[in-house]
Amino acid sequence: MPRKVDHQERRALIADALMRVAADRGLEAVSLRHVAAEAGVSAGMVQHYFRTKDEMMAFALAVVRDRNQVRVTDAVARLGADPSPRLLLRTMITALLPLDAQTRDDGRVALAFLAYTAVRPAAAASLREDTAQMVGFLAGVLPGPNAAEAAAGLLALMEGLGVYLLGGHYTGEQAIRVLDAHLDLLFGPSTPA
Repeated sequence: MPRKVDHQERRALIADALMRVAADRGLEAVSLRHVAAEAGVSAGMVQHYFRTKDEMMAFALAVVRDRNQVRVTDAVARLGADPSPRLLLRTMITALLPLDAQTRDDGRVALAFLAYTAVRPAAAASLREDTAQMVGFLAGVLPGPNAAEAAAGLLALMEGLGVYLLGGHYTGEQAIRVLDAHLDLLFGPSTPA
């Protein structure tokens, strides 16, 4: 009797290989051949799950998005009931910054995807939706009449800190100090715990 193929397991195997190639060598190195070699499968098998490079890139971004969602959800859950808006945002952003090995790998993939979509605008549709949702959420938490602009600025700060962390320009401690200083501008100085 032929063995039943677990498509979800194979897709996960290929996804893990895709993420390793993208994190180690950048998205420009991602190809059916490279991903297949990393996964230890045939290029035909990879092509069965991803017909084009754009499909692979969108999948890689979806994996990063899912991992980020889990990180943020777990971090916010540890805050308990009804955290202050400032603490909520600090916790969420800190969970998203590339401060450890896993988040650095994910951050490199996300950054490479941003560069990839700069010359392929059609591939950026889901990213634009994510950005609009994030700005909307942040604006709902931030105080003041210009919350939408402040939200866009906070998101830009987070992305910039991520780039500086990935490039080694800032340490994690420096990035957190910058984030705290910006949150002080938005919410007023925090009181020491």
